[in-house]
Amino acid sequence: MIHNRRSFLRCASLAAAGSSLALRPFGNLSALAQSAGGYKAMVCIFLLGGNDSNNMLIPGDPAGYANYAGIRGPLAIGQGSLLPLQGQPSLMLSSMLPYTQSLFNSGAVALVANVGSLVAPTTQAQYLAGSVASPLNLFSHEDQQTMWQTANPVATGTTGWAGRVADSLALGTLNVPMAISVSGSTVFTQGAQTSGMTVTPGTAGALSCTETVAVCNARLTAAQQLLTFNSGVTLIQADDTITANGYSYSNAMNRALSSAPKVNTSLGSANPLKTQIEQILQIISVRNSLGAQRQIFFASLEGFDTHGAQLPTHNALLQNVDAALGILYQQLGKMGLANEVTTFTMSEFNRVLEPNSAAGSDHGWGGHAIVMGGAVKGGNIYGTYPTLELGGPNDCDVNGRWIPTTSTSQFAATLASWFGVSAANLPVVLPYLSNFTTQNLGFV
Repeated sequence: MIHNRRSFLRCASLAAAGSSLALRPFGNLSALAQSAGGYKAMVCIFLLGGNDSNNMLIPGDPAGYANYAGIRGPLAIGQGSLLPLQGQPSLMLSSMLPYTQSLFNSGAVALVANVGSLVAPTTQAQYLAGSVASPLNLFSHEDQQTMWQTANPVATGTTGWAGRVADSLALGTLNVPMAISVSGSTVFTQGAQTSGMTVTPGTAGALSCTETVAVCNARLTAAQQLLTFNSGVTLIQADDTITANGYSYSNAMNRALSSAPKVNTSLGSANPLKTQIEQILQIISVRNSLGAQRQIFFASLEGFDTHGAQLPTHNALLQNVDAALGILYQQLGKMGLANEVTTFTMSEFNRVLEPNSAAGSDHGWGGHAIVMGGAVKGGNIYGTYPTLELGGPNDCDVNGRWIPTTSTSQFAATLASWFGVSAANLPVVLPYLSNFTTQNLGFV
């Protein structure tokens, strides 16, 4: 009986499946509204594969650049093409980041240096002696992606820090969850009391059923009626509740988006972030219809695992990120929301400074992040830029693998505080934050 029911549900059209809920089996999926006044949103762009941020923020003074170029060899970006940063004479940006440079110089972008997963502040001596706990499975893509998304450096975890932010701000009923991914299911958006929603870019607001309207509606009605049956089995009833919530959230999202024009930006069609950015902008445009005072979005870009022939590949990836940031900020400005939306990059780790034999770079640790928005205290570099020295004071090895001087917990706490999470709730959202004396980096 259960098998037949499941088979039917799989075959049935599940109501405008362009948007679907990322469901956890037994969580409480009641979407909850926020008490904080005014609208705010956060947009995370995750750079999957380990962004080589050594080639993003680069020494610009003659001695610093010569040292960088001498170590980087075939990976070095030409000094003449580097982009100057106002008020930062010793550091420059990659030539692939002109929008980022312009926004930094105008005060709408901040850079956070040498940030990464940490259990507690860690010096080189402590790391080498093993006297301070290190994050779980350092230098592993999957594990460190999870560490960044959960802000839990010692366990894989089932909730993300964005999901826990949603938990902490939840007080009433929302039409859809606060945290939304436009890049598939992700732990980042999952809370303990709330669950994230997954929206497939470019399809939200459009029905996926290919039959006539009458047939599609009949299938949907039948599928929903199945969920009202009392099986007498607790786990099945809990699953039915989750699926019913999924219908509700999907319907609410599609109703809101069906009456809103699709967003078409000037991002090139070859940019993998194009549809994700446009979907985020469209959802933001219907925030009032959704009853949303707070929204958190997750987007991602793959391809940063550059073990070979790195320079052209990484340059193209940075161009895509830069263009997406520039267009997003421009469009939010047109919507009058530049000050209400803060966008930031994350990546599981940096890459080592020293190139490998294939003109690529291997897995590193601490790296640099971009934070963008009208509320950002931009034009500054927060944190501590590492000493570019193989085996030097920031190197956990001998090839330029930087021990972070700022933790993901501190990075997330700064964003969460701006978003409205109270000081009392920060330890719940970020359980390892108490290990760090400075809990707000001040960049927003």
